[in-house]
Amino acid sequence: MKQLMKAVICTRYGAPDVLQIREVPKPVCGDRQIIVKIVATAVNSGDVRVRALKTTGFLKLVMRFVLGFSKPRKAILGTVFAGVVSEVGKDAKQYKVGEKVFGATGFGFGTYAQYIALSEKAIMARMPSNASFEEAAALPFGWQTAIYFLQKAGIEIFKNSKVLIYGATGSVGTAAVQLARHYNATVTAVCSAAGKELVLELGIAAIICYDKEDFTKTTERFDIVFDAVGKTSKRQCRHLLKPGGQYVTVGGLSVAAEKAEQLESVRWLFEQEKCLAVIDKVYDLDDIVEAHRYVDMGRKKGNVVVRVNAGIEYCVVECLPAESRSLQAID
Repeated sequence: MKQLMKAVICTRYGAPDVLQIREVPKPVCGDRQIIVKIVATAVNSGDVRVRALKTTGFLKLVMRFVLGFSKPRKAILGTVFAGVVSEVGKDAKQYKVGEKVFGATGFGFGTYAQYIALSEKAIMARMPSNASFEEAAALPFGWQTAIYFLQKAGIEIFKNSKVLIYGATGSVGTAAVQLARHYNATVTAVCSAAGKELVLELGIAAIICYDKEDFTKTTERFDIVFDAVGKTSKRQCRHLLKPGGQYVTVGGLSVAAEKAEQLESVRWLFEQEKCLAVIDKVYDLDDIVEAHRYVDMGRKKGNVVVRVNAGIEYCVVECLPAESRSLQAID
């Protein structure tokens, strides 16, 4: 008799209520696989974009070809996880039962479920020793995206660079702000007035509130302009760049390449207290529709985390207080 698990099924493209909680067969562990009991996942901008097929023109057709025409072929969405290894295949050597791991599945999806089967070579790593499951689930999407785009822009090459980050309070933006500071960059953050307090707590003094002034009118010039939400264009921002400066955006055709090495870097940064997981709200899996509705509003700060498996000790950090979110260790 097949064992069952609880999972969120995307029944078709559309509003959040297309997501339904169902019981489905628990995955079977292959010889070179591990089974992870997922304790926490997250709802990111990419998740709601897939659920709603939120794109236009030619890209919508491309997404249908890639994901499925009337509904996702892979019905269990979700792309990040933190959990515990519950089974190990006979030929899998990298992980042991009981180890805490975190990671990302990309277009493999599948993390809105109590269990997932993964290759032992999947994009995952052991969790930071000092992280809760919620914090670990909040790290992969934002940090891996920030690492990819800022490195693509050459932040490792620029010395004492000046970086402008548009959308500094989202999951990617909060990670990018911290990462840029780790590279000793002088950061200017662009966010709404409602997000100003969070950016200040992340250690940034130069803030432009886009709902109060036009950031493109600043006289500052930057080595890197990073649009962390995909709402600007290179044409809008070209004049903000120094000679040889780089503009990068999550809104283009370039997709962040996720690698296990990035997670190892994030784990090290977190354990050294040079990296913080910014969590806005925490939901239970049964409230996944409400979690998606909240993210759809476009007002989340940092990450929206979803608890999946009950009965495992949680350390909830909801809207981290200022004293917990201090970035003094980065300096």
